[in-house]
Amino acid sequence: MNGYEPVSGYLQLGMAEDAIAELRSMPKTKRKTERYNELLLATLMMQQSWAEAADTAQWLCGKNEKETAYFIHAAYCMHETGDTLAALRFLMNGPKSLLDEPLYHYNMACYHAMLDQPEPALYALRRSFELDPELREVAENDEDLDSLEF
Repeated sequence: MNGYEPVSGYLQLGMAEDAIAELRSMPKTKRKTERYNELLLATLMMQQSWAEAADTAQWLCGKNEKETAYFIHAAYCMHETGDTLAALRFLMNGPKSLLDEPLYHYNMACYHAMLDQPEPALYALRRSFELDPELREVAENDEDLDSLEF
């Protein structure tokens, strides 16, 4: 038992308010751990608290540069705050291991499309489909990609 089980349970049930209350009640020593901040990030994203989620994800990126999901989440949260250019730049400057991640390419496609850059958007989108063909179905319903013909 690491003390995070109640938070995980609340998140599984979609109870973000209870998860955040549980996290906020934990000792300050836990607040500097990667696990605490992973759970905080998940909770903040569930609450659509995008600015705080972006800050938390960036903190996680600084703690563990090998975890590509942190970079993808940080950029996504930046995009959700309305700063798509910052999201694009952040993701572009992430670790090279991101190039193996289908969601990296998919999100890059979204950001390029939203910035009215169709050529790099289509290139990234095609690469995401090569890595994960199921993303094509997701893309068909993604408003960020409405400007693209694929």
